[in-house]
Amino acid sequence: MASGGLQLLGFVLAFLGWIGIIISTAMPQWKMASYAGDNIVTAQALYEGLWMSCAMQSTGQIQCKVYDSLLKLESSLQATRALMVAAILLGLVAVFVAVTGMKCMKCMEDDQVKKMRMAVFGGVIFIISGLAALVATSWYGNRVARAFYDPFTPVNTRFEFGSALFIGWAAASLAILGGAFLCCSCPRRETSYPPTRGYPKNAPSTGKDYV
Repeated sequence: MASGGLQLLGFVLAFLGWIGIIISTAMPQWKMASYAGDNIVTAQALYEGLWMSCAMQSTGQIQCKVYDSLLKLESSLQATRALMVAAILLGLVAVFVAVTGMKCMKCMEDDQVKKMRMAVFGGVIFIISGLAALVATSWYGNRVARAFYDPFTPVNTRFEFGSALFIGWAAASLAILGGAFLCCSCPRRETSYPPTRGYPKNAPSTGKDYV
């Protein structure tokens, strides 16, 4: 029962992490900057994501523009995109594999060994998915921090961490933690020893055996 509860907890955490990775990938707030200009009326917030850039005016109006061409993007942004998409696809595979190996499901009930292996394999895929998302968000965040502290970067174009990065970090951590729980939910095999053979006790000598 304890391993079943740990398995369910791991799957829930990993699944929530996978949903968070999807949300983080779709959000445009990977980095943000506020620019007030000479007049507070012209104040606006600028957001940039993996797929589009947005500007929110002081009036609350938001305008977004999808990037024109994939080939015109920076190679680092393309790599970040690829890692996040790979994390989503790996998470999707992990969901189906882990569900098949869950003890509460009736799939593969005839072979419990293969069923446990499926759960562990799903946990491993969840861990890889979380690591891919963690590498992508950390790499992107490092680029934002380096550009922010670069003295040659104009003040009005310095970006800071957006909310999508924090969601991505939290989601990647949940996916890794949940995958680790799934891997640890497999019960250890107990070593079975052959039953000890009892030796017949020698009957007490009565002295009548010898004449």
